[in-house]
Amino acid sequence: MKVLVTGGAGYIGSHTALELLHAGHEVVVIDNLCNSSLESLKRVELLTNKTITFYQVDIRDGDEISNVLAQHPDINATIHFAALKAVGESTQIPLKYYQNNVYGTLTLLEALQKAKITNFVFSSSATVYGEEAPVPYVETLKTGIPSSAYGKSKLMIEQILSDLVKSDPSFKVACLRYFNPIGAHESGMIGEDPNGIPNNLMPFVAQVAVGKRDKLSIFGNDYPTNDGTCERDYLHVVDLAHGHVKALEWLEKQSNGICEAFNLGTGNPLSVLEIVNEFSKVTNVNIPYEYAPQREGDLPAFWANADKAKVELNWTADKSLEDMMKDTWHWQSSNPQGYGK
Repeated sequence: MKVLVTGGAGYIGSHTALELLHAGHEVVVIDNLCNSSLESLKRVELLTNKTITFYQVDIRDGDEISNVLAQHPDINATIHFAALKAVGESTQIPLKYYQNNVYGTLTLLEALQKAKITNFVFSSSATVYGEEAPVPYVETLKTGIPSSAYGKSKLMIEQILSDLVKSDPSFKVACLRYFNPIGAHESGMIGEDPNGIPNNLMPFVAQVAVGKRDKLSIFGNDYPTNDGTCERDYLHVVDLAHGHVKALEWLEKQSNGICEAFNLGTGNPLSVLEIVNEFSKVTNVNIPYEYAPQREGDLPAFWANADKAKVELNWTADKSLEDMMKDTWHWQSSNPQGYGK
């Protein structure tokens, strides 16, 4: 297949582009590079000895998307990552999140519909289950009311996709609801490199370990969990990338007019403190930390039931927690300034 990957220069996008190339697919990437680096794709090309076609395009620019699609009439499918993704930030600047994530996706879908590119894998989020959902999250649960504008934007997009499929059964959609991707490619050549102060735990831990930051702030130690810190379902980014390739290949075999959600996770919740301690154990690097107030939008604990993905997509998270720590450190220690963007 020839696959359009939006946000393909980002953390998950670049790892997925690599796995698509390994699986024999062609890749066309569009990315506005607002929180990513073109260097990631150059390194994917080095790792695979294959080429990626790249366009610096914002998904809110329908004309530019249509121009790209016109140049590649043989694109068969889309994997849509392009989005702003910081839960905490989204509560402070919600309009920017709705503008980028929701309006951007609408613009993308309009261009894809015109071009008749109707296989669509959406990078969704476990946050769509809302604050009240019982754990572990399973796809048969009703979606809830997410606590952040980020989560609400993902839920809105899922609802838009469901309505689109009902109105245009030529579309086939897989919404991948995932949890907390961490780690990096085992080569150490690509990994997570956020702009500014990281919003996610692992890049912050890694930047403290490499001396880029003084100490880690752990937001809240009074949650109703075993050690008082938040518990999450952490999975290796390479496992997650495999999940997108599996979903794409699954869609190819389905009848038209389908919109299915799949959880991608390990089913094993780990606390922030457990992650920090495991990183220190695997790398022999001490991580100084302090406790800070809870962040708005953070839930105490959630994790996945990923049985549906195992049965239907033939996907499981295979990499260990040690792999996640080791690969994170290999990436960060080899690239103390990230991609140097």
